[in-house]
Amino acid sequence: MIKHTLWTAALVMAFTSNAHAAGGNQPPAAAQGVYIVSPADGSAVSSPFKVQFGVKGMTVSPAGTVAEGSGHYHLLINAGVIPKGDVIPADAQHLHFGKGQTETELRLDPGTYKLTVLFADGLHKSYGTDMSASISVTVK
Repeated sequence: MIKHTLWTAALVMAFTSNAHAAGGNQPPAAAQGVYIVSPADGSAVSSPFKVQFGVKGMTVSPAGTVAEGSGHYHLLINAGVIPKGDVIPADAQHLHFGKGQTETELRLDPGTYKLTVLFADGLHKSYGTDMSASISVTVK
């Protein structure tokens, strides 16, 4: 049993090290949360670039679907997290992915940006800071 446990621990460590080395972000350790799969925090990217989202403990569903434990992604560009229960605006800084999309191609001018993924319910009401995650990217 000890050999099996040590082998499993070594495998988990190797997997997580390789995922991090490959530039992938890790999902939150909590029972539920949202995260940006790629690009990695602090990345230098060329426009356009792909942004991929992930969620743990919730189901991705299209806007209009109001069900416990479900919602869809929003990407905030240089904007603060919308408080829990407030409707997320739709504008150039608050992008909605109401069809249940899990990635997008983003075109930004050169500069440094804070990208925040925010999960919200089927009526675009924010789940708040507990269901948000931010990274910083520099567009070359």
